Amino acid sequence: MTHWFHRNPLKATAPVSFNLYGVASSPAANKICNDLRTARARLLDMFTDATCTPEIMKKSSDEYFSLIQAFILPLDGTTQENKLRFIQNFKWTDTLQGNITSAQQDAVFELVSMAFNVAIWYSKFASRLAGKENITEEEAKDVHKSLKIAAGIFKTLKETHIPRLITPAEKGRDLEPRVIDTYIVAVLTRMDLDLNHEINQYHTLNTLDPECSSKWKKYLQLKQHFYMAYAHCYHGQTLLAGDKCGEAIRSLQEAEKFYSRAEALCKEYRQMKGPGSTAKPSEQLFFKKLGTFIKNTLEKCQRENSFIYFHKVPAEAPALELKASYGLAEPTPFELPPLSAQCTPEVYATFDLTKGPKEDKAKAKHDEEIKPVKEPDLKPQKDTGCVVS
Repeated sequence: MTHWFHRNPLKATAPVSFNLYGVASSPAANKICNDLRTARARLLDMFTDATCTPEIMKKSSDEYFSLIQAFILPLDGTTQENKLRFIQNFKWTDTLQGNITSAQQDAVFELVSMAFNVAIWYSKFASRLAGKENITEEEAKDVHKSLKIAAGIFKTLKETHIPRLITPAEKGRDLEPRVIDTYIVAVLTRMDLDLNHEINQYHTLNTLDPECSSKWKKYLQLKQHFYMAYAHCYHGQTLLAGDKCGEAIRSLQEAEKFYSRAEALCKEYRQMKGPGSTAKPSEQLFFKKLGTFIKNTLEKCQRENSFIYFHKVPAEAPALELKASYGLAEPTPFELPPLSAQCTPEVYATFDLTKGPKEDKAKAKHDEEIKPVKEPDLKPQKDTGCVVS
């Protein structure tokens, strides 16, 4: 089941020392900088720790976000911009751009980039849990919960925090509206299995640079055709149960057509280059079982029509009701944790920008090329034949 999912990589980032020598002119100010460095490193480690749970991720991310807000929120009793917001440079890669980096000297850029990675982690955790053999009801609930959290983070970043950036995101970057919209729809699709979401996600990607989006787009194409094959197949079963054998045959023929196209798209997708892991849906049991099920059900309908129903097979396939009749899952609202208790107005006042930070001895290391995040190499468990994506 693990190989059904196409996964874009986590964002990678350059180390940040928060060594504000000279500016941090009190022991309490230096402690905030040291704690920021430690909390950031710990959170980055959690992204690649196979044993990390949502509870651990929540604790680690809250710890860092509570501290980084000391560089964002106004702490001097005025509405003026925080004097520390633009003192530290941050460098991140983008999930669709390989090792190409984006850099901004802005703590808000750091906040939204890190939170974006947290959302990606929740999405990956849900995929990994869904791929377990004999998944329990509680684990299924955790999958759904994690996807709702991921969608909520993306949505809040887009609506509240990204608009605060001084420098807007370039086209095709993670924080660009079209890209983050695609991520939101991707998560909603997994929660709802709504075909309209899948189609909308594909059309959103169509507006991006093909060089960075074509592989993901091809994956969405094959998923769309697979789901359509599924829908027409079971619609055909429903029609047969209602003694509409001719329409059932036509619906199953349509399912056969979509399934064949999905098989071809699988081969095209496997040959494409681009960011993200390469899924292998055509090798999965549930994919193969659908093809067999369509074939057997169509043959059954044709046999029964030849000696029981004698119905004419219509030229057009019976229409599907693609709009879900149930309520769509709502993303879990994302809220930043309260500001750390150690970040008081008194401590804030001891950050003295007139002195200017001394040269950081680690700067040379920071200018090195950012290496991709090495994610856990988790072996896929036995395929149960279920469909979760």
